[in-house]
Amino acid sequence: MNTEERVAKGVEAFKQGYNCAQAVVLAFADHYGLEESFAAHISSSFGGGIGRMRETCGAACGMFMLAGLEVKGDYPDPELKKQNYEVVQRLANDFKAETGSIICKELLGLNKQRADGTIPEIKIVATPEARTADYYKKRPCVRMVETAIRIYCNYLEEKKKED
Repeated sequence: MNTEERVAKGVEAFKQGYNCAQAVVLAFADHYGLEESFAAHISSSFGGGIGRMRETCGAACGMFMLAGLEVKGDYPDPELKKQNYEVVQRLANDFKAETGSIICKELLGLNKQRADGTIPEIKIVATPEARTADYYKKRPCVRMVETAIRIYCNYLEEKKKED
């Protein structure tokens, strides 16, 4: 499957109601031989900036989860952890370079300073918003899913050339 096919698969998953992390992981489930149900379950907690807390972007988290599948060897080897952290940091930097942040609330514009200089407190709720036309207009999540998938595809291509 090429990059654009993976992007389309991830975007379609997001539009079907999967969260951003799930959409990214599902786009690569076949690559890693993962059952789609398992991939959706294992990545489900990371959507909405980890449990809808608006922290690290779920699309980025999905990409980081996938990076762990590329590490070959047996944990808890410190060298494997180091290799994985280096890849995650690289992917995070690439994502941040494309989007401006890896923080969900920043990407959503929820932490914008008011005229009086204060930043509104973000109300954390577990209930996801309904996926409506208005939802897609105000949320950059589809773009975050696309970006994460493209960055991860680029990483895999570069890794293949190195191997």
